[in-house]
Amino acid sequence: MKFTLTITAGCGKAHVPHLRRNIPRAHRVLNSRLIEMSLALVGDRMMSKLHLQFMNIAGPTDVLTFPLDSDEHGRVISGEVIVCVPEAKRRVSGTSVKLRDELLLYALHGMLHLCGFDDRTAADFKIMHRKEDQILKQLGVGAVFHRSVDDSTGDDTPGNDSPGLKTRRRR
Repeated sequence: MKFTLTITAGCGKAHVPHLRRNIPRAHRVLNSRLIEMSLALVGDRMMSKLHLQFMNIAGPTDVLTFPLDSDEHGRVISGEVIVCVPEAKRRVSGTSVKLRDELLLYALHGMLHLCGFDDRTAADFKIMHRKEDQILKQLGVGAVFHRSVDDSTGDDTPGNDSPGLKTRRRR
């Protein structure tokens, strides 16, 4: 089946071509059953509102994932990924990671959640982030997650997720 990607950019519009080019490529590398993904690039205010509404956590986060539709086996085939552009800017500040690649990492992270990956346990966290970097290397972008963590002074800890809705916090 054909993969359909829709991108809405309340901010970060300059990065849409990079995302539009690379997310379908990541989907092909992943070889997932996901047939439709909506990606929204938002600011701090919108992300904070969604984070509080759905996770009961104040303040912005980097990415939220919403599964929308599943197949007869319960596998997600459609979903929405919300990415916070200002959070990505803060995360790459002082690192060698380009903002567009950090945004791609967040979109890929959301896509992996939709495809059944999780990062609640330390073991799953490592698996998921290795997969992200593996895909990004295959796309020619190179490792983003581990490079941004290595360049920063923050620690690298599993996210605070709840079933059905995913969020990722590295620091």
